[in-house]
Amino acid sequence: MTAPRFIQLHALVSYSAALLNRDDSGFAKRLPFGGTSRTRISSQCLKRHWRKAQDEWALSAIGPEMAVRSRKIPEERILPALETASVGTAETRKAATDAIAVALYSKSAVKDPSSRQALLIGEPEIAYLVEKAKAAAAEADAKSATAAIEKLFKKEEKANLSAMLEAKGALHAGLEAALFGRMVTSDPDANTDAAIHVAHAFTVHKEEAETDYFTVVDDLETGSGAGGIFDTEITAGLFYLYVVIDVPALIANLGGDAALAGKVVEHLTHLIATVSPGAKKGSTAPYAYADLLLAETGTRQPRSLANAFRDASKASVAAATERLADHLARLDAMYGAKETRRLAALDPNPVLPGEPIRQNLDALAEALAAEVARG
Repeated sequence: MTAPRFIQLHALVSYSAALLNRDDSGFAKRLPFGGTSRTRISSQCLKRHWRKAQDEWALSAIGPEMAVRSRKIPEERILPALETASVGTAETRKAATDAIAVALYSKSAVKDPSSRQALLIGEPEIAYLVEKAKAAAAEADAKSATAAIEKLFKKEEKANLSAMLEAKGALHAGLEAALFGRMVTSDPDANTDAAIHVAHAFTVHKEEAETDYFTVVDDLETGSGAGGIFDTEITAGLFYLYVVIDVPALIANLGGDAALAGKVVEHLTHLIATVSPGAKKGSTAPYAYADLLLAETGTRQPRSLANAFRDASKASVAAATERLADHLARLDAMYGAKETRRLAALDPNPVLPGEPIRQNLDALAEALAAEVARG
Protein backbone atom coordinates (compact mmCIF):
# COMPACT_ATOMS: atom_id res chain seq x y z
CA MET A 1 0.00 0.00 0.00
CA THR A 2 1.36 3.41 -0.97
CA ALA A 3 1.10 6.67 0.94
CA PRO A 4 -1.99 8.87 0.30
CA ARG A 5 -1.77 11.72 -2.18
CA PHE A 6 -3.45 14.14 0.21
CA ILE A 7 -4.32 14.35 3.89
CA GLN A 8 -7.17 16.67 4.80
CA LEU A 9 -7.65 17.79 8.39
CA HIS A 10 -10.89 19.41 9.53
CA ALA A 11 -11.20 20.74 13.08
CA LEU A 12 -13.78 22.46 15.25
CA VAL A 13 -12.37 24.45 18.16
CA SER A 14 -14.15 26.85 20.50
CA TYR A 15 -12.82 29.95 22.26
CA SER A 16 -14.48 32.30 24.73
CA ALA A 17 -13.54 35.88 25.64
CA ALA A 18 -10.50 36.12 23.38
CA LEU A 19 -8.88 38.31 20.76
CA LEU A 20 -7.15 35.68 18.67
CA ASN A 21 -5.99 37.64 15.64
CA ARG A 22 -6.09 41.41 15.22
CA ASP A 23 -6.25 43.61 12.15
CA ASP A 24 -4.33 46.86 11.62
CA SER A 25 -6.83 48.75 13.79
CA GLY A 26 -6.58 46.35 16.72
CA PHE A 27 -9.96 44.74 16.11
CA ALA A 28 -10.58 41.03 15.57
CA LYS A 29 -10.11 39.95 11.96
CA ARG A 30 -13.37 39.25 10.16
CA LEU A 31 -14.72 37.45 7.11
CA PRO A 32 -18.00 38.08 5.31
CA PHE A 33 -19.40 34.65 4.40
CA GLY A 34 -22.90 33.60 3.43
CA GLY A 35 -24.34 37.01 4.15
CA THR A 36 -23.06 37.23 7.73
CA SER A 37 -19.83 38.52 9.24
CA ARG A 38 -17.65 35.89 10.94
CA THR A 39 -14.65 36.18 13.23
CA ARG A 40 -11.51 35.00 11.42
CA ILE A 41 -8.03 33.71 12.21
CA SER A 42 -5.61 34.17 9.33
CA SER A 43 -3.61 31.24 8.01
CA GLN A 44 -0.42 33.22 8.66
CA CYS A 45 -1.35 33.52 12.33
CA LEU A 46 -2.11 29.80 12.64
CA LYS A 47 1.11 28.75 10.91
CA ARG A 48 3.28 31.04 13.02
CA HIS A 49 1.93 29.61 16.25
CA TRP A 50 2.44 26.06 14.98
CA ARG A 51 6.00 26.97 13.92
CA LYS A 52 6.88 28.57 17.24
CA ALA A 53 5.13 26.16 19.62
CA GLN A 54 7.46 24.69 22.22
CA ASP A 55 6.03 21.50 23.69
CA GLU A 56 6.47 17.76 23.17
CA TRP A 57 5.09 18.10 19.62
CA ALA A 58 7.16 21.14 18.64
CA LEU A 59 8.40 21.11 15.06
CA SER A 60 11.83 22.05 16.40
CA ALA A 61 11.89 18.74 18.31
CA ILE A 62 11.68 16.62 15.15
CA GLY A 63 15.37 16.88 14.28
CA PRO A 64 16.07 19.07 11.21
CA GLU A 65 17.19 22.62 11.85
CA MET A 66 14.62 25.37 11.77
CA ALA A 67 14.69 28.78 10.10
CA VAL A 68 14.53 32.46 10.99
CA ARG A 69 12.08 34.88 9.39
CA SER A 70 13.49 38.39 9.62
CA ARG A 71 14.74 41.42 7.73
CA LYS A 72 17.60 41.84 10.23
CA ILE A 73 19.52 38.60 9.71
CA PRO A 74 22.74 40.32 8.52
CA GLU A 75 22.89 42.67 11.50
CA GLU A 76 21.53 40.32 14.17
CA ARG A 77 23.05 36.98 13.16
CA ILE A 78 25.96 37.48 10.75
CA LEU A 79 27.70 40.58 12.12
CA PRO A 80 27.71 39.32 15.75
CA ALA A 81 29.25 36.05 14.55
CA LEU A 82 32.02 37.98 12.80
CA GLU A 83 32.64 40.08 15.89
CA THR A 84 32.75 37.02 18.14
CA ALA A 85 35.30 35.43 15.80
CA SER A 86 37.32 38.69 15.75
CA VAL A 87 37.89 38.27 12.03
CA GLY A 88 39.14 41.26 10.00
CA THR A 89 38.51 44.82 11.08
CA ALA A 90 35.35 46.65 12.08
CA GLU A 91 35.26 48.15 8.58
CA THR A 92 35.64 44.87 6.69
CA ARG A 93 33.13 43.15 8.93
CA LYS A 94 30.56 45.87 8.30
CA ALA A 95 31.30 45.87 4.57
CA ALA A 96 30.77 42.11 4.31
CA THR A 97 27.57 42.31 6.33
CA ASP A 98 26.20 45.21 4.28
CA ALA A 99 26.99 43.40 1.02
CA ILE A 100 25.08 40.33 2.20
CA ALA A 101 22.13 42.56 3.15
CA VAL A 102 22.09 44.00 -0.37
CA ALA A 103 22.35 40.54 -1.94
CA LEU A 104 19.56 39.06 0.19
CA TYR A 105 17.16 41.99 0.23
CA SER A 106 17.74 44.90 -2.17
CA LYS A 107 20.12 47.68 -3.18
CA SER A 108 18.44 50.01 -0.66
CA ALA A 109 18.73 47.46 2.17
CA VAL A 110 21.61 49.24 3.93
CA LYS A 111 20.29 52.79 3.64
CA ASP A 112 16.71 51.85 4.50
CA PRO A 113 16.40 48.55 6.44
CA SER A 114 12.67 49.17 6.86
CA SER A 115 12.25 48.65 3.11
CA ARG A 116 13.35 45.03 3.36
CA GLN A 117 10.99 42.10 3.07
CA ALA A 118 11.27 39.67 5.96
CA LEU A 119 12.84 36.51 4.51
CA LEU A 120 12.73 32.97 5.82
CA ILE A 121 16.36 31.85 5.98
CA GLY A 122 17.31 28.40 7.21
CA GLU A 123 19.81 27.94 10.01
CA PRO A 124 22.09 25.95 7.62
CA GLU A 125 21.96 28.90 5.21
CA ILE A 126 22.80 31.36 7.99
CA ALA A 127 25.76 29.20 9.03
CA TYR A 128 26.92 29.06 5.41
CA LEU A 129 26.66 32.83 5.01
CA VAL A 130 28.56 33.38 8.26
CA GLU A 131 31.47 31.31 6.92
CA LYS A 132 31.48 33.21 3.63
CA ALA A 133 31.26 36.52 5.49
CA LYS A 134 34.25 35.52 7.62
CA ALA A 135 36.29 34.90 4.48
CA ALA A 136 35.22 38.24 3.02
CA ALA A 137 35.88 40.14 6.25
CA ALA A 138 39.42 38.78 6.27
CA GLU A 139 40.15 40.71 3.04
CA ALA A 140 42.59 43.62 3.15
CA ASP A 141 40.01 46.40 3.11
CA ALA A 142 36.28 47.16 3.02
CA LYS A 143 36.18 47.43 -0.78
CA SER A 144 37.69 43.99 -1.18
CA ALA A 145 35.30 42.52 1.38
CA THR A 146 32.33 43.94 -0.53
CA ALA A 147 33.67 42.60 -3.82
CA ALA A 148 34.08 39.12 -2.35
CA ILE A 149 30.42 38.97 -1.34
CA GLU A 150 29.24 40.46 -4.63
CA LYS A 151 31.16 37.81 -6.53
CA LEU A 152 29.62 35.13 -4.37
CA PHE A 153 26.11 36.17 -5.40
CA LYS A 154 26.66 36.84 -9.11
CA LYS A 155 24.12 34.71 -10.94
CA GLU A 156 26.08 34.70 -14.18
CA GLU A 157 28.74 32.73 -12.34
CA LYS A 158 26.04 30.34 -11.10
CA ALA A 159 27.01 31.11 -7.55
CA ASN A 160 23.78 32.57 -6.24
CA LEU A 161 22.26 31.45 -2.94
CA SER A 162 20.24 28.56 -4.35
CA ALA A 163 23.10 27.18 -6.45
CA MET A 164 25.60 27.45 -3.62
CA LEU A 165 23.36 25.56 -1.26
CA GLU A 166 22.31 22.69 -3.50
CA ALA A 167 25.06 20.56 -2.04
CA LYS A 168 23.72 21.13 1.46
CA GLY A 169 20.61 19.04 0.87
CA ALA A 170 16.88 19.63 0.71
CA LEU A 171 16.63 21.10 4.21
CA HIS A 172 19.16 23.92 3.83
CA ALA A 173 16.25 26.38 4.04
CA GLY A 174 15.05 24.94 7.35
CA LEU A 175 12.15 22.68 8.22
CA GLU A 176 9.57 25.48 8.01
CA ALA A 177 10.32 26.12 4.34
CA ALA A 178 9.87 22.43 3.54
CA LEU A 179 6.45 22.55 5.19
CA PHE A 180 5.01 25.99 4.50
CA GLY A 181 7.16 27.14 1.58
CA ARG A 182 9.11 30.34 1.12
CA MET A 183 9.65 33.12 -1.41
CA VAL A 184 13.01 34.81 -1.96
CA THR A 185 12.47 37.69 -4.39
CA SER A 186 16.21 38.16 -4.93
CA ASP A 187 16.62 34.53 -5.99
CA PRO A 188 13.55 32.73 -7.42
CA ASP A 189 15.54 29.49 -7.63
CA ALA A 190 15.70 29.49 -3.83
CA ASN A 191 11.90 29.45 -3.55
CA THR A 192 10.08 26.43 -2.14
CA ASP A 193 6.47 25.49 -2.84
CA ALA A 194 4.41 24.85 0.27
CA ALA A 195 3.50 21.22 0.94
CA ILE A 196 1.05 22.16 3.69
CA HIS A 197 -1.87 24.39 2.74
CA VAL A 198 -3.73 26.21 5.52
CA ALA A 199 -7.08 27.95 5.14
CA HIS A 200 -8.18 30.93 7.18
CA ALA A 201 -10.23 29.68 10.11
CA PHE A 202 -13.63 31.27 10.70
CA THR A 203 -16.56 30.98 13.08
CA VAL A 204 -19.32 28.63 11.93
CA HIS A 205 -21.84 31.18 13.28
CA LYS A 206 -22.14 34.94 12.95
CA GLU A 207 -19.58 36.94 14.87
CA GLU A 208 -19.97 37.34 18.61
CA ALA A 209 -18.10 40.37 19.91
CA GLU A 210 -18.26 43.11 22.49
CA THR A 211 -16.14 46.04 23.58
CA ASP A 212 -14.34 45.42 26.85
CA TYR A 213 -14.02 48.63 28.87
CA PHE A 214 -11.30 48.46 31.51
CA THR A 215 -9.16 50.65 33.72
CA VAL A 216 -5.58 50.42 34.92
CA VAL A 217 -5.43 51.01 38.67
CA ASP A 218 -2.59 53.20 39.95
CA ASP A 219 -1.53 51.71 43.30
CA LEU A 220 -0.19 55.04 44.53
CA GLU A 221 -3.15 57.14 43.37
CA THR A 222 -5.85 58.27 45.80
CA GLY A 223 -9.51 58.59 44.95
CA SER A 224 -10.65 56.47 42.02
CA GLY A 225 -7.13 55.14 41.55
CA ALA A 226 -7.56 55.06 37.79
CA GLY A 227 -4.23 55.28 36.02
CA GLY A 228 -5.84 54.97 32.60
CA ILE A 229 -9.11 54.08 30.89
CA PHE A 230 -9.09 51.82 27.84
CA ASP A 231 -11.23 49.55 25.71
CA THR A 232 -10.56 46.57 23.49
CA GLU A 233 -12.60 44.12 21.47
CA ILE A 234 -13.32 40.67 22.90
CA THR A 235 -14.79 37.84 20.81
CA ALA A 236 -16.06 34.32 21.30
CA GLY A 237 -16.61 31.64 18.69
CA LEU A 238 -16.58 28.09 17.41
CA PHE A 239 -14.07 27.96 14.54
CA TYR A 240 -13.74 25.65 11.56
CA LEU A 241 -10.10 24.95 10.62
CA TYR A 242 -9.00 23.28 7.40
CA VAL A 243 -5.52 22.04 6.49
CA VAL A 244 -4.32 20.05 3.46
CA ILE A 245 -1.04 18.12 3.37
CA ASP A 246 0.30 17.33 -0.10
CA VAL A 247 2.12 14.14 0.85
CA PRO A 248 4.35 13.66 -2.23
CA ALA A 249 5.32 17.33 -2.13
CA LEU A 250 6.15 17.06 1.56
CA ILE A 251 8.31 13.99 1.02
CA ALA A 252 10.06 15.68 -1.91
CA ASN A 253 10.70 18.85 0.14
CA LEU A 254 12.21 16.66 2.85
CA GLY A 255 14.68 15.13 0.42
CA GLY A 256 12.67 11.95 -0.18
CA ASP A 257 12.62 10.97 3.49
CA ALA A 258 9.14 9.44 3.94
CA ALA A 259 9.80 8.48 7.57
CA LEU A 260 10.65 12.09 8.39
CA ALA A 261 7.51 13.23 6.55
CA GLY A 262 5.46 10.85 8.69
CA LYS A 263 6.97 12.33 11.83
CA VAL A 264 6.17 15.84 10.61
CA VAL A 265 2.55 14.85 9.99
CA GLU A 266 2.26 13.31 13.46
CA HIS A 267 3.60 16.46 15.13
CA LEU A 268 1.52 18.79 12.97
CA THR A 269 -1.70 16.86 13.71
CA HIS A 270 -1.13 17.40 17.43
CA LEU A 271 -0.28 21.08 16.92
CA ILE A 272 -3.43 21.74 14.89
CA ALA A 273 -5.59 20.17 17.60
CA THR A 274 -3.92 21.71 20.64
CA VAL A 275 -2.01 24.94 19.88
CA SER A 276 -4.01 28.15 20.22
CA PRO A 277 -3.22 31.45 18.54
CA GLY A 278 -3.98 34.53 20.52
CA ALA A 279 -3.30 38.18 21.05
CA LYS A 280 -3.72 39.51 24.61
CA LYS A 281 -2.75 36.15 26.12
CA GLY A 282 -2.03 37.67 29.50
CA SER A 283 -5.58 39.00 29.92
CA THR A 284 -7.63 36.33 28.11
CA ALA A 285 -5.72 32.99 28.45
CA PRO A 286 -6.98 31.86 25.01
CA TYR A 287 -6.07 28.19 25.29
CA ALA A 288 -8.34 25.48 23.91
CA TYR A 289 -8.19 22.01 22.41
CA ALA A 290 -10.22 20.99 19.37
CA ASP A 291 -13.65 19.53 20.07
CA LEU A 292 -13.41 17.49 16.88
CA LEU A 293 -10.70 16.52 14.40
CA LEU A 294 -11.62 14.70 11.20
CA ALA A 295 -8.79 13.36 9.02
CA GLU A 296 -9.31 12.20 5.45
CA THR A 297 -6.66 10.44 3.37
CA GLY A 298 -6.98 9.74 -0.33
CA THR A 299 -5.86 10.47 -3.87
CA ARG A 300 -8.49 12.92 -5.07
CA GLN A 301 -8.14 16.69 -5.16
CA PRO A 302 -9.00 18.04 -1.70
CA ARG A 303 -12.18 19.99 -0.96
CA SER A 304 -12.97 22.08 2.06
CA LEU A 305 -16.08 21.49 4.14
CA ALA A 306 -16.42 25.23 4.74
CA ASN A 307 -19.64 25.37 2.73
CA ALA A 308 -21.31 23.39 5.49
CA PHE A 309 -21.36 26.74 7.27
CA ARG A 310 -22.21 29.10 4.41
CA ASP A 311 -25.52 29.55 6.19
CA ALA A 312 -24.53 30.46 9.72
CA SER A 313 -24.89 27.59 12.17
CA LYS A 314 -25.92 27.66 15.79
CA ALA A 315 -22.95 28.35 18.04
CA SER A 316 -22.70 24.81 19.37
CA VAL A 317 -20.44 21.87 18.64
CA ALA A 318 -23.41 19.53 18.23
CA ALA A 319 -25.03 21.79 15.63
CA ALA A 320 -21.74 22.30 13.79
CA THR A 321 -21.03 18.56 13.75
CA GLU A 322 -24.50 17.94 12.33
CA ARG A 323 -23.82 20.51 9.61
CA LEU A 324 -20.51 18.82 8.77
CA ALA A 325 -22.18 15.42 8.61
CA ASP A 326 -24.97 16.64 6.35
CA HIS A 327 -22.61 18.42 3.96
CA LEU A 328 -20.24 15.47 3.84
CA ALA A 329 -23.13 13.11 3.09
CA ARG A 330 -24.21 15.32 0.18
CA LEU A 331 -20.67 15.36 -1.20
CA ASP A 332 -20.49 11.56 -0.88
CA ALA A 333 -23.79 11.17 -2.69
CA MET A 334 -22.61 13.27 -5.63
CA TYR A 335 -18.91 12.36 -5.86
CA GLY A 336 -18.64 9.11 -3.95
CA ALA A 337 -16.95 8.36 -0.64
CA LYS A 338 -13.39 7.50 -1.63
CA GLU A 339 -11.33 8.80 1.27
CA THR A 340 -10.37 6.92 4.43
CA ARG A 341 -11.69 8.85 7.42
CA ARG A 342 -10.46 8.97 10.99
CA LEU A 343 -12.14 10.86 13.79
CA ALA A 344 -11.14 12.14 17.23
CA ALA A 345 -13.90 13.93 19.12
CA LEU A 346 -15.03 14.88 22.60
CA ASP A 347 -18.56 13.76 21.77
CA PRO A 348 -18.66 9.99 22.40
CA ASN A 349 -21.21 9.42 19.64
CA PRO A 350 -20.72 11.85 16.74
CA VAL A 351 -22.45 10.66 13.58
CA LEU A 352 -20.46 11.28 10.41
CA PRO A 353 -20.83 9.52 7.05
CA GLY A 354 -18.30 7.04 5.73
CA GLU A 355 -17.98 5.21 9.06
CA PRO A 356 -14.81 7.02 10.16
CA ILE A 357 -12.36 5.10 12.31
CA ARG A 358 -12.86 6.44 15.84
CA GLN A 359 -9.55 7.05 17.65
CA ASN A 360 -8.04 9.28 20.29
CA LEU A 361 -5.68 11.98 19.05
CA ASP A 362 -2.50 9.99 19.72
CA ALA A 363 -3.72 6.99 17.74
CA LEU A 364 -5.06 9.13 14.91
CA ALA A 365 -1.77 11.02 14.54
CA GLU A 366 0.23 7.78 14.67
CA ALA A 367 -1.96 6.23 11.98
CA LEU A 368 -1.49 9.21 9.65
CA ALA A 369 2.27 9.11 10.26
CA ALA A 370 2.38 5.41 9.37
CA GLU A 371 0.46 5.99 6.14
CA VAL A 372 2.84 8.76 5.09
CA ALA A 373 5.95 6.75 6.05
CA ARG A 374 4.93 4.09 3.54
CA GLY A 375 5.58 6.61 0.79
